[in-house]
Amino acid sequence: MTDEPNADRVALVTGGGRGIGREICLGLARAGRRVAVADLRVPEATETAAMINAEFGSGGASDTSSTAIAVEMDVADADAVSAGLLAVADQLGPVEILVNCAGWDVLTPFVATDEDFWDRIIEINYKGPLRTTHGCLPAMIEAGYGRIVNIGSDAGRVGSSGEAVYAGAKGGIIAFTKTIAREVARRGITANVVCPGPTDTPLLDEIASATDTSDKIIGAMARAVPMKRIGQPHEVAAAVVFLCSEEAGYITGQTLSVSGGLTMA
Repeated sequence: MTDEPNADRVALVTGGGRGIGREICLGLARAGRRVAVADLRVPEATETAAMINAEFGSGGASDTSSTAIAVEMDVADADAVSAGLLAVADQLGPVEILVNCAGWDVLTPFVATDEDFWDRIIEINYKGPLRTTHGCLPAMIEAGYGRIVNIGSDAGRVGSSGEAVYAGAKGGIIAFTKTIAREVARRGITANVVCPGPTDTPLLDEIASATDTSDKIIGAMARAVPMKRIGQPHEVAAAVVFLCSEEAGYITGQTLSVSGGLTMA
């Protein structure tokens, strides 16, 4: 059982239905948080919430008591974000911890992309976190407390071939987060970025499978990492959960890579 004060704070995780997002939800539940699992894929969000309630909820196997709900949310749709935030506030209360994990990409040379592709990448990976942050910040400011963690990417720090627009959006998230951190630093709110390297997730499988050489691509990613392997979702989640904790209250505006040493900066 966690001894952390105010452990039952409300956390919202976008993209929480699977992969890194699911592990973040589970990690926050272990810390006693009440978790809103937000995802476009409602069945997967429902499954994540059910896992939390079965293991960590009242009467579950764990000593930690937590509650989770599934929330349908398309971060590329402003109305859907607003509706989702209202649902969370109605069922759990105002969001005190926001983790923006929803993301999407396809490996494509920049010259082969078009504006429709650019728009989709930007709507999901850049404007999505803007929408949720804009919706959650007023209540955080009023309460004098908040934790915001945006999932970036090492692509946004050093670039990545075939991911020009995605890397640009993630680079924008890093700059956006630093600016928010400055604006609300005196309000008891922190804002940080966690940048995964290549990580074993359904999205990575989808990206690789869209090519004719998926095994070679994943193998090349692993070889580029000093630890010679790709990451696991729970390894990224551990960093996120720490930055959402009370102990991390003096850490803000930071960018942390969880990438086996792929990016050392």
